Formats: sequence, structure tokens, C-alpha cells
Amino acid sequence: MESHQSPIALGWDDQFENQFQAVAPNYPEAIPARIIREDRGHYRAIHKDLTYTASVTGKFRHDFVQAEQYPAVGDWVIATHVGDEDKLQIHAVLDRRTVFKRIQAGSTSEIQVVAANVNTVFIVMGVDGDFNPRRAERYITLAYESGASPVLILSKCDLIDGLEFHLEALETVSVGVPIHPISSVEGKGVEDLAQYLGIGQTVACLGSSGAGKSTLINALLGTEAMDTGAVREDDSRGRHTTTFRQLLPLPNGGALIDTPGMRELQLTGDESSLSHSFEDVEAIATQCRFRDCAHETEAGCAIQEAIANGDLSPERLKSYHKLQRELDYTNRRQSESFEHEERKRNKSLNKMYKRVQKESRRQKGD
Repeated sequence: MESHQSPIALGWDDQFENQFQAVAPNYPEAIPARIIREDRGHYRAIHKDLTYTASVTGKFRHDFVQAEQYPAVGDWVIATHVGDEDKLQIHAVLDRRTVFKRIQAGSTSEIQVVAANVNTVFIVMGVDGDFNPRRAERYITLAYESGASPVLILSKCDLIDGLEFHLEALETVSVGVPIHPISSVEGKGVEDLAQYLGIGQTVACLGSSGAGKSTLINALLGTEAMDTGAVREDDSRGRHTTTFRQLLPLPNGGALIDTPGMRELQLTGDESSLSHSFEDVEAIATQCRFRDCAHETEAGCAIQEAIANGDLSPERLKSYHKLQRELDYTNRRQSESFEHEERKRNKSLNKMYKRVQKESRRQKGD
């Protein structure tokens, strides 16, 4: 077991305490713990100042069938000790304050929780071949969708002489989102991130492989805790130096969540997240002559007028429409998948009920 910070430093507060007190009586000798690592269903969790291995109970597996219902890094859980061993059994997950989700890799509908109970999302993007304003739009939308506040981190700024092009490009897709140019290897700009990392605050670092997340985390921790790797010269892509999600307590309080590189992420929420990310587009759209304007060839379309005047880029509008369509499609598939799983579950329960009744009648006949 390893020594760590107090629960309060890691984000425990009255809201989680009230949840715990309401449910804990159902589990004798229950304790609260925070998940700090998840790797294919295997967990590590902090309770007070010690770290334990952890697993969900058989009842938990029976009661919850969807991936997003399982513990994730950042979750607070109700657990009990397993004898005198350094192990915990997880009985329940406390309600998440915020949750960063994505469609599970290789799936068209199942949701995977990337991180929970996050206050701020650091969207890390390098000035090299990793730079992609359209992907920044997607990350910003997902951050708003999670309930956390997005912050753009423009990394590797020591590699170029001027930042004007990169900053202007990001400013057009990040209305109201702070942008911090940094060089982790030189330590420039890193100190400006301290404002997001106070006691009790949790920050998740997201970005593609090779974006500089691990180097940034090392700079914030003040130690070489994370492996870092070189990127390929032809496309600036890096190898996955992080292969699992983990929460790292900071020396002065708070915590960082590191995640494997994710180049593509599908939306999973509702249109309110798009409204946050595309405030500029929707503000202009309110000036259209017709409420149901499709922003294509309609008379009095304020969007097309803004594009003609150079106040809005065609790429920005195209991205808005693309994410709208993706969100509609994903939500439709999720609804269909949920109904399918419910039918399977009910069918299984009915079969079990009939077997029990049949066995009961047989025993009575004996």
C-alpha cells in the first residue's frame, strides 16, 4: 500500500459525504474510496492515505450490464475490505458530478467512461503535426458535454518561433475557452496552469498520442513519473506511452488524470454541448429571417451573410453541421442499443423465473 493525500485534497466534500451516509448502512463496515487506476476491469483505489487493489462484487456484475455503470478513474465508490488483505470489494458507485464519456472503441453504441468527477479538462495539442483546430472543436464539445470546463493547452511551443497562426486558428474555434501556450521541456507557461490545480480540484489531460500530455504531467508533478516517447518525423504521431487511465495526486493538493491518446472521439450527449462550443454560430443563426432556416440558400440567412462578409468561416459551419448529425446518429443508436439490452435482460429473467417455478412445482410433487 502507498501513502497519498487526504480525501478532502482529492475532492471529497459534503455532497459525496451525504451520498455515502445515505447508502453505506446497506454495507457493513463500508468505506469510501476513489478510483485512481482502471485497466480492463482491474482497479486501484485510495482510501484515506492508502492505496488498494479493488474489484467489483458478483452482485454488482449481475445488477449492472452497461459499461458506463462500472467504476471509472475519478469515481468515488462504496467499498469493503477483503479480510486482512490489501484488497477492496466495490459495491456501488456514488453519483458522478461530471463524467467524460466516449463511444467504446470498436463499438457503435456502447458508452465508455474516460474520467469522472473532473473539474477541468486540459485539451493538449502540439504545434507540430498534431495541430488540428477541427479536432479541438470536438474535444471542447465533449468537455462541455461532461460538465467540466475546457482549457486548451498549446504544447511544444519551443519548436517554433512564432505562435500567431496557431493562436488565431484556435481562437476561431474556442469561443470563451482559455488558451495557454506552453513548453513543458523549458518550463515556459506551465506555472500559469496552477490556477486550475488547487486543493480538491481534479484535472483530466486529454489529447492525441504525441501531443505532450506525459511531458506536461511530469512538469506539473515535478518528477519524471510518466514515460515519454519521441514522435514520428513524418506525421508527428507518438506511440502510446500511456496505456491505461490513472489519477495522480499532486504534491500541493488536487489531482491529475492521465489518459491514453485518443485521436477520434464520438459525441454522446445532447445539443446543449454544441450550443456551448458553437456560441458564435448559434448567435448569428438567431438573426436569420426564418426560424427553421437550414443556412444554405434561404433568403435572409444571417449565417450565409456572415460567411460572405468573412465573419464566419465555411469550415466552422461545416463542422457544426457534422457534429450535429453525429450527435443525432449516436443518440439514436444508443436508444436502440438500450432497448435491445433491456429485451435481452428481460428474456433472461423470464427464463430464470420459469426454471425456478418448474423446480418448485417438481419439489412439491415429490
